[in-house]
Amino acid sequence: MRVKCILCEQIDQLQDETLLAKKLRNRPIHTYMCPDCHKRITERTNQRKATGKFHLYRSKKVEDEF
Repeated sequence: MRVKCILCEQIDQLQDETLLAKKLRNRPIHTYMCPDCHKRITERTNQRKATGKFHLYRSKKVEDEF
């Protein structure tokens, strides 16, 4: 299966039997990111977290009384 990275537009080849390939085939909302871009984003996010100015905004969990 041929896939294209959403950031750098590099075309990679995935084996059809892998879980990632199945996820991309069955759910079109999921996108592929090459390992290089994924690693780069992870490193930069960790650098921003280390500065102390990084805030991750998550929705508040609503607990039911029942």
